[in-house]
Amino acid sequence: MYQRDFEKILRATPPRAMLFFGENEYQIANYLQYYINITNSAESMLSLYYDEYSFERAKSYLSQSSLFGGINLLIVKRDKKIPKKELDTLVELVGKNPDNFFLFHYTGTATNAKSLQNSFSPKKGANWLRLFEPNVRESIELLQRKAKNIGLEIDYYALQHLMLVLNNNIALCANELNKLAILGTKVTSKDIDRLVYSTAPLATEQLLIELFEKKPIVKTITKLLELGEDEFSILRSTQFFVNQIFLFHAFMKLNGYIDSKAILGYKLPKPIEEQKANLALRVKSPALLNIFEYLLEMEIELKTTPSQNRELLLYGVFIRLQSFL
Repeated sequence: MYQRDFEKILRATPPRAMLFFGENEYQIANYLQYYINITNSAESMLSLYYDEYSFERAKSYLSQSSLFGGINLLIVKRDKKIPKKELDTLVELVGKNPDNFFLFHYTGTATNAKSLQNSFSPKKGANWLRLFEPNVRESIELLQRKAKNIGLEIDYYALQHLMLVLNNNIALCANELNKLAILGTKVTSKDIDRLVYSTAPLATEQLLIELFEKKPIVKTITKLLELGEDEFSILRSTQFFVNQIFLFHAFMKLNGYIDSKAILGYKLPKPIEEQKANLALRVKSPALLNIFEYLLEMEIELKTTPSQNRELLLYGVFIRLQSFL
């Protein structure tokens, strides 16, 4: 279903069984909250997230009458598919009782979500909605709506600046709007620069991952410079990142496994540990040596280059780095 069509039926007769998936988690969270509000079930709903999911528990909840004569709202959020037989049973239970609602927020890939859609057929009184990542205009419209709801005065250009500072992360932007509303005055771009912590370090990490994965990097470098990062800080972050990849690479060659605590002295979250291990596996020892030597040369050259030419030099550095990988 297209989002505009869903918006129409949501205001008229909201489907009582819905599958949500896609790249816009912020908007999905808004829709889930809308259901919580219209059913007035914040205190009585059952939320089963990831490994909390139990078919027997979900089935039991939808099979019983509400303790207070109200609504039974079941929300399931997970990245694994629910078996079709179980999904069909839960949707069927919703169809049998007008006081039942079932919302499934599937966080896996859109490709895997296709097999789930049959269980949420409109013929069964259910439906599904895929939400795509919003573009800048759509993101700002969502933030304008958010600002209006919380009584925050902020113009289009300040919201655009907030999106830039937070690397277009709409969920982070929405959280910052809640904090900025405390000021009780109109919020400007200067207020954002003064009060909002930039996500430039996260964008730098993204740049370096893209570098090692041999993905296009020009746009990310441009965004970092727009966020206020200078050429020297980007080069230092690159040297630090390459050193970490080297440590992972050497540890794996010596031991045949990965342990970030043994390598770095502290334990990384599992997904980040695996990501850096995979990057380290891709690169060969001679390439790492060439990168180290080149970065040292470029550090000296960057320090002796006029400021107006440093940005151009930085682009050239990263293009050359990818040629080593």
